[in-house]
Amino acid sequence: MLFDLERIGAGLPVADTIDQLPGLLERTLVVQAPPGTGKTTLVPPALANHTGGKVLVTAPRRVAVRAAARRLALLDGSRIGERVGFSVRGEHHPGALVEFMTPGVLLRRLMADPELTDIAAVAVDEVHERQLDTDLVLGMLLELAELRDDLAVVAMSATLDVEKFATLMHAPVLDTPAVTHPLSIEYAPHPGRAAHNREFLDHLAGLARGHDDAVLVFVPGVREVSYLVERIPGAVPLHGSLDAREQDAALSGRARVIVATSIAESSLTVPGVRVVVDSGLSRVPRRDATRDMTGLVTVSAAQSTVDQRAGRAGREGPGRVIRAYTQADYQQFRPHITPEIATSDLTQAALTMAVWGTPRGSGLPLADAPPSPALDSAETVLRGIGAVTPTGEASDLGRRLAALPVDPRLGRALVECGPAAARTVAVLADSPRGDVARAQPPAREVSRLSRLVSGGSGESDPGVITALAFPGRVARRVGEEYLLASGTRAVLPGDLGLTGADWLAVAEVTRSGGSSRAGRAGATIRAAARLTEAQAREVVGETSSIVASMRDGKIRGRKVLSLGAIELSSTPVPVPPEHAAAALAATVQKEGLGMFRFSDSAQGLRERLSYLHEQLGEPWPDVASADPQVWLGPELEKVARGLPLHKVDMYPALQRLLPWPEATRLEELAPERLLVPSGSRHRVDYSSGRPVVSVKLQECFGLAESPVLAGVPVQFHLLSPAGRPLAVTDDLASFWSGPYAQVRAEMRGRYPKHPWPEDPWSAPATARTKKRM
Repeated sequence: MLFDLERIGAGLPVADTIDQLPGLLERTLVVQAPPGTGKTTLVPPALANHTGGKVLVTAPRRVAVRAAARRLALLDGSRIGERVGFSVRGEHHPGALVEFMTPGVLLRRLMADPELTDIAAVAVDEVHERQLDTDLVLGMLLELAELRDDLAVVAMSATLDVEKFATLMHAPVLDTPAVTHPLSIEYAPHPGRAAHNREFLDHLAGLARGHDDAVLVFVPGVREVSYLVERIPGAVPLHGSLDAREQDAALSGRARVIVATSIAESSLTVPGVRVVVDSGLSRVPRRDATRDMTGLVTVSAAQSTVDQRAGRAGREGPGRVIRAYTQADYQQFRPHITPEIATSDLTQAALTMAVWGTPRGSGLPLADAPPSPALDSAETVLRGIGAVTPTGEASDLGRRLAALPVDPRLGRALVECGPAAARTVAVLADSPRGDVARAQPPAREVSRLSRLVSGGSGESDPGVITALAFPGRVARRVGEEYLLASGTRAVLPGDLGLTGADWLAVAEVTRSGGSSRAGRAGATIRAAARLTEAQAREVVGETSSIVASMRDGKIRGRKVLSLGAIELSSTPVPVPPEHAAAALAATVQKEGLGMFRFSDSAQGLRERLSYLHEQLGEPWPDVASADPQVWLGPELEKVARGLPLHKVDMYPALQRLLPWPEATRLEELAPERLLVPSGSRHRVDYSSGRPVVSVKLQECFGLAESPVLAGVPVQFHLLSPAGRPLAVTDDLASFWSGPYAQVRAEMRGRYPKHPWPEDPWSAPATARTKKRM
C-alpha cells in the first residue's frame, strides 16, 4: 500500500516540489531543502512509492533517527516497526517500507550484505554536516549503485552548497526554497567568548531569560548544556546522550527554553521556537598526530552553521536571533564546516574501507580524500592488532572487528577477553570520564556486547582491558606528571579518584591548551583505570635496547629496559661500534645540526636547498627533517671512529641531498652568485628566506628588472662606493624612476670620483671610479 503523500506532506514546503522527484531520479539525486521544510519526513515515503521497494534513510544522530521515524509513522497512521521503523545502537524496529538508521548502522549492514539485498533506495540525510560515517556511507553507496542499476541513491542537504555533491554523484538537484519568516538579528558580544568561561556562559543564560516566546540556545557541548539548564528557570536539555524520554520532553513543544548542542541545527525540528540565542561555538573532532590523541575541541562555528541556527527562529513566524559575538566575528568565521575526514582519527574508517575492498579509500568516490598521514597512523594501529595485512587488506579478525559496533581497538579487547570484558568496553565506548572501574554503563548495552562474543581469556580487570585497547596510553607516574608509553606527558586532575596511582591505563586524554599545569605536552587525563606494573609489562611488552647519545663531545651508551617511551631501568654500557653512528644520527635528529661546523660553501648550499624546498617543495629536500643516517652516513661513521666533529666537511654531505635530475637546475633556480651589468658576480644570500644581493649601486646601471629566482624577485641591497647601504628594492625600474634622484643628489658630492649620471638607464655599469673607467 502506497504512502499518502498529500496527508503526510500537508503544510510542508517540500510538498510543493516532491512531484518532481520521479522525473529527476534515475539512479542518483541531490535534494536541497533548508531545515524545517520537511525533506526528512516526505522524501523517504516518496522514494518508497516511486521505487516500489524498501527505503533506508540515514541521519547522523540517534535522537534524530528516532524522532524522524516516529513522526513519519504518526503522519502515516501506523505503528513503529510496521511500515516505518528505525535502527540505532541497541534498538531495532525494522519497518516494512522505510527504515531510519544512523550511518554507523548502515556501514555495518553494508559490510554484512554488500549488495543491500531487497533494498530499492537509500537516502543519506544531512550530508552537509560532513560527518565521517556519512561520507563513507555515501561513497560506498555510489560504488554499489554502479553495480546495481535498480538501486537509487539520494543525498539530502540543508545548505545551498550542493554543487560538490551533485558533481560527485553525477546527479540532478531537486531544490526546495526556504519558506521562512522575517528575522531580526542582534549582536550581544561578550569579551570572553569561550566554552570554559563561566562568565560567558552566564552571559548566554542572561540572554535566554525573560522572553515571551520559546527560546532555543545553542552551545557547543553537553557540559555547557548542563550548566545553562541549571541557571535558566524551566530550561530543558537537548543532546545525543539523553534517553528517549528526555529527548521527547525537549521536542514536545511545551518547553519554554531548550538548551541544545549542534543536534538541533538541522537534524531535528524543534517546535514553537521564535527566539534563538547562539554562542557561535561548535565542538568538533580534531586529531593531534604528534601526541597520538584525538578528541573534541571547541572552535568558532562556520557561517553555514550559524545561519542554520538562526533559521530555527523563523520557521513558524517572525523570529529573533541573538548572537553572542560581533558582526566582525561572523565575517571571520569560515564559510563551511570542515569535513571530519580531514581532522579525525581514521582507525575505524580505514578498517571499514579495507573490509569494503578499497584499502585507504582507493577508488572509492568520496567527497574528500582522507589525508595520508592520518591513514598511515590508522593502518599502523590496525596492523598492530592484526586487523589488516601488511599490504592493507582486511584480515579475518579485521572483518570480525568491523562487524562489532565499537572502535576496532575496543573490539580487539572484547574479542580477546570475551564476555567478561563487555562492561568495561561499554564504558570505554561512551566517552568516559573519571575512574573507568567505577563507571556504570547501561545494563542493556553490556548485555548486548556480551552476546556478540564468546570464549576469550575471561579477563575482566578494567585496567587490563583498557590497556589492551590502548597500549600506547599505558602511563607511569613521573613526579607530578604521567608519561604515556606513546611518549606524551599528561597531568591527572585530582577529582578523578585516581590520585596516587603509580600506573594507569588511560582511556581518554585531551589537549589542554599548553598550560604549565598540563605538563610539557599540554595534555590532561580525563578517564583511566588503575594498573599494576606487572600488568603493564604483560600487556605492552617490555623491550631491551642499547641507547647511545652524544654528550660533552663523547658517545655514551646505556642499556635500557622500557615499555614504549617509559624507561624502567638504565645501566651504563660501552657503545658497540655498530650503534655509534646510529646514536649520532638520533642525536642530530633531536638536537639539529648545531654540533657541526659549516664552511661558507657548505652553509651557502644549505641555505640554497632550504630556499628551494620552501619555494618549490618536493623533490627539493627539507634539510632540517632529512634522515641524517641517509645523507650524513659516511661522516657519522668517521665521527664514530674518532674524527672530531669540527673536522667534518659538511659540503659533500649536503651534496647527497641534491635531487636528481632536478639538481641540474640548481644554478638556474638558486645560483650561488648573480651576474650584474658591471660584469661582476656577487654572492646571493638566501639566509633570510629570499634571494638577496648586496652590490654597489653603480654596478646596476641599466638593469631594469630584478632577476627572478624560483619565483621570487631578487632583492638588491644597493651600496655606496664605500659599501654603506643606500637603498633596498626588488623593483629596480621604480627605483631608477623615483628614489634614485634623491640618492644621486645626496651622494655625488660625497663621492665625486664615482659616476652619478642623471640617466641611470643608459649609463655604463661599473665598479670603478670615473678616472679608471
